Amino acid sequence: MNFPPLIPGRFVRRDNRFRATVAIAGREAWAHVPNSGRLGELFTPGRPVWLSPAGDPARKTAYDLRLVDYQGTLVSVDARLPNHLLAEALAAGALPDLDYSEIRPEVVYGDSRLDFRLTGPRGICWLETKSVTLVTEGLAQFPDAPTARGRKHLHELINIRHSGRRAVVIFVVQRPDATRFAPHRRADPLFAAALQEAAAAGVEIRAFNCHVSLESIALAAEIPPLLD
Repeated sequence: MNFPPLIPGRFVRRDNRFRATVAIAGREAWAHVPNSGRLGELFTPGRPVWLSPAGDPARKTAYDLRLVDYQGTLVSVDARLPNHLLAEALAAGALPDLDYSEIRPEVVYGDSRLDFRLTGPRGICWLETKSVTLVTEGLAQFPDAPTARGRKHLHELINIRHSGRRAVVIFVVQRPDATRFAPHRRADPLFAAALQEAAAAGVEIRAFNCHVSLESIALAAEIPPLLD
């Protein structure tokens, strides 16, 4: 997935969940933050960031915050991107074990809207994605704050497995420096327990890191999940 042309800035402060103040060429401006996570390790004053102009003069936030330079590592903070990255990979046949003839995004199952329903000769597969930005010494962790919605999605995937259908959750780590993945038990022990329950029920738990540059982002290597 290609980024629009990006401009450099500096992080100043986070004003609320979806707005940050940034400095661009020495002047402060508002930027939309497309991520409700805490991102505390990334959003520190003076941190280099990369932004794209909003293109809508009526918007209160003149920019979208796209990337953070974390000690020389580019991190994408847009929580909307994993769906696009998975859709690209699925359409390109880059995930052979998820090669289905029909790919439908945003399909309702039970009380939830799951990211993908894949259909083909091998049957039906339900797929949910999660955006990850937190990495410590190579270990990617999700979530960075309690997520009732994330737990709900896992329980829907468990119900799907109980109905005899395939269910997969993919954690997309939007940075290149992750070598393994684990649930963040301290941030949300209930999500960690639900993920273990899902694995025991036969839900496939997978994770990928990403190649990130100033021009584009794409899925890179699959990394092992650590659930014990």
